[in-house]
Amino acid sequence: MRRLIECVPNFSEGRDAAVVEEIVGAIQSVEGVAVLDVEMDADHNRSVVTFAAPVEGVGEAALRGVERAAQRIDLNRHSGAHPRIGAADVVPFVPLEGVEMAECVAVAYWAGEEIWRRLRIPVYYYEAAARMPERVNLEKIRRGQFEGLREEVRSDPKRCPDVGEADLHPTAGATVVGARKFLIAYNINLSTPEVAVAQRIAKRVRASSGGMPFVKAMGVELKERGLAQVSMNLTDFEQTPLHAVFEAVGREAEKEGTSIQSSEIVGLIPRKALEAAATYFVKAENFRPGLVLENRLAEAMTGSAGEGLKQFLDRVAAPTATPGGGSAAAAAAALAASLGAMVAGLAAGKKGAAVAELEPLAAGFRQTREFFEKAVWRDAASYEAVRAAYRRPKEQRAGPLEAALQGAASAPLEVAEAVQALEASLGQLRRVAPAAMSSDLETAAALAAAAMRGARANVEVNLAEIRDQDFRRDAERRLSRVSR
Repeated sequence: MRRLIECVPNFSEGRDAAVVEEIVGAIQSVEGVAVLDVEMDADHNRSVVTFAAPVEGVGEAALRGVERAAQRIDLNRHSGAHPRIGAADVVPFVPLEGVEMAECVAVAYWAGEEIWRRLRIPVYYYEAAARMPERVNLEKIRRGQFEGLREEVRSDPKRCPDVGEADLHPTAGATVVGARKFLIAYNINLSTPEVAVAQRIAKRVRASSGGMPFVKAMGVELKERGLAQVSMNLTDFEQTPLHAVFEAVGREAEKEGTSIQSSEIVGLIPRKALEAAATYFVKAENFRPGLVLENRLAEAMTGSAGEGLKQFLDRVAAPTATPGGGSAAAAAAALAASLGAMVAGLAAGKKGAAVAELEPLAAGFRQTREFFEKAVWRDAASYEAVRAAYRRPKEQRAGPLEAALQGAASAPLEVAEAVQALEASLGQLRRVAPAAMSSDLETAAALAAAAMRGARANVEVNLAEIRDQDFRRDAERRLSRVSR
């Protein structure tokens, strides 16, 4: 069985083809790498490289691409429509074939450490690899861009990188490394040059402003084409499909007195996403994925993969160490946050509802759920790192084991802290939600309480083996602030 990971690094160069070719060549220098797509955008001044490689080589291939980008790109002389903090701005790892998310998280952690060790470029972790809730979303890490972050990181501890010193590389900035699901980079071009129109539409459709779940959007100007663009990332196309986003932007454009001129997909897109769009626009009554020849052939050859929940439950039930109690605690918290989002969303639609309070609550629950979903795999990856450290020869074990144990304690500790905030939000929701929804909130509260107990237990069991007294004291202090 092949074990492949996809990597989709974004580089801050979209105008000099020679530089991009050098970066791609560096990535391809690792055996087993298959470069699937290279996209250059002059207006954004950004390139997106999509490649796949075996688990054993994908991290090294990404690292070589980051190294060549750092050698050839100077952010002090870079400008473009797309926000950026690094020459190699973001490096996500995506499970492709025969690989679980936890393994992608482990690869991300290794790559981040090596980027700092070899290149002295500080690293932030995001999505499933995020080490704190506020860093799940890329846009929050990238706030202020290279120029702003360069100043803030020296004075604000909250802006310090996850790996490396509190100072950006003078020309290459910082790199954001993570693990995530398939992401569709999707841009819609409007029939107007007014960037303010695109910005208003982006604000109304993106999740962070109370719009569509799993949509990240911003308005940018395409100077060379004389157009404004709504530039988006769809982080879960199964929950919020491509056609729904296209239709929503079209409705908002009509309100602004304009229309959609065209749209574009940056990088690659899963077949399933196009099937869903075809089903909607063609309106074929009998359409199902099994009607697609390639799908039917793949199912006949390999069998059905099953549903995501069933897969997770099967993995927990299997006689293996991961995913275990820490992952289950994060999953319980994700369910609690999902119920909170559901109740807040339903309540907001009721006549006379306190919409001004309910809509931000719903958005907050969705963001929190996303953090817990990533934490499920981060916890599993952290414990796998402990197991890997124990497999080392005794004389080489101490340092890696201590680092792995600290990671295994940090993951559930951050879950516990996020659960405490979740419980406060559920309490706030209880005060404004209709009485008919009380059973859903009771269930959410029970799930959150179970998640808290499980997360605390996982912190405590790992702290018992940690030797660094400063780390233990800090973790115990943070744990004492979290209610039982």
